Amino acid sequence: MTMSSKAIYASLLRPPVLHILRAAGFHATKPAVLDTLVDLTARYLSLLASNAAAHAQGNHHDLILTVTDIRMALQDVGAIWPQKSAMEEDLMGEEDMRGFDNFLKWMMGDEHREIRRVAGWIGTEAPLPGIDESAGREDFLTALKRKHNKTGESSRFQGTVLGTNAEEKPILIEGGPVESLQDWGRILRKTSAEDNTPPSREPSSALTSCTGSPLTPI
Repeated sequence: MTMSSKAIYASLLRPPVLHILRAAGFHATKPAVLDTLVDLTARYLSLLASNAAAHAQGNHHDLILTVTDIRMALQDVGAIWPQKSAMEEDLMGEEDMRGFDNFLKWMMGDEHREIRRVAGWIGTEAPLPGIDESAGREDFLTALKRKHNKTGESSRFQGTVLGTNAEEKPILIEGGPVESLQDWGRILRKTSAEDNTPPSREPSSALTSCTGSPLTPI
């Protein structure tokens, strides 16, 4: 990841961290403190994602995440606690659900109601300032993009980290033997493969005549 991409993702992570601080009751913070919290949040999410990918690769040999992979990654980072080991669960004959139940209570409790409202999980009678919520339940980033973009997301954010991927269009070449860059690339690869092929050579008559002759002692 380059420095520019790190700066982009850090900037995108700052608003969620600010909303979490606001929902927790904080009204102001110093820039250095905010940068530290953003860095810690990024490291935590990176650790969670890498652990989930490792569990997915070990469980079903691909990177398509399942609920089990996410649960195991949450256990690795200590988000689901207390939790008995798999050996202890096998000895007891039942699955330990205490950590998972506590995690759900922590996520869906009243203390995180404001965070869920900002994230668009629940409706509220007090909308976010300057954001029209008449379009339905949506997260704050989508609402802000819709507010500041009057021409449509596809025309302004397409091809960026905030929008959809840009559609690849063929580039036509005029006045040449080929019509597109793809055809030109295929011709170059074919020519390069032919140039790298070693020429076949017939055996010389001298070597042929030596076949089966006795060896000369040294």
